Amino acid sequence: MSVPEQLRYSEEHEWVAGLGNEDGVVTIGITAHAADALGEIVYLELHRNEGETVEAGEPCGEVESTKSVSDIYSPVTGEITAINQAVIDEPKVINDDPYGEGWILKVRVEEEPTDLLDAESYAKLIEES
Repeated sequence: MSVPEQLRYSEEHEWVAGLGNEDGVVTIGITAHAADALGEIVYLELHRNEGETVEAGEPCGEVESTKSVSDIYSPVTGEITAINQAVIDEPKVINDDPYGEGWILKVRVEEEPTDLLDAESYAKLIEES
């Protein structure tokens, strides 16, 4: 299972790219492990729009697969700057490319989160589950 080194991860199986960027904008998606566990993703709904804020640890959407429905939790606090309309229109992209074209939203973080896991710690977490 792919666990890219450059990303940070939440225990709820979301990934964050771009921490430390000058503009403070990070990209968020769900991990390959989560996408695989869900099965074929058929529907994605976000509970927030561009310009609205999300809170770290709070649900910001949900993903539905042929197996189940699962909440998407924001791993950071900040303002949504972009939503990937392509994955809302065609959610299977998340299964096909969870760390690339399958990103879900971009958020301008208020402050750097301190509770995210590095790749090694996340790999251990999914090994144990």
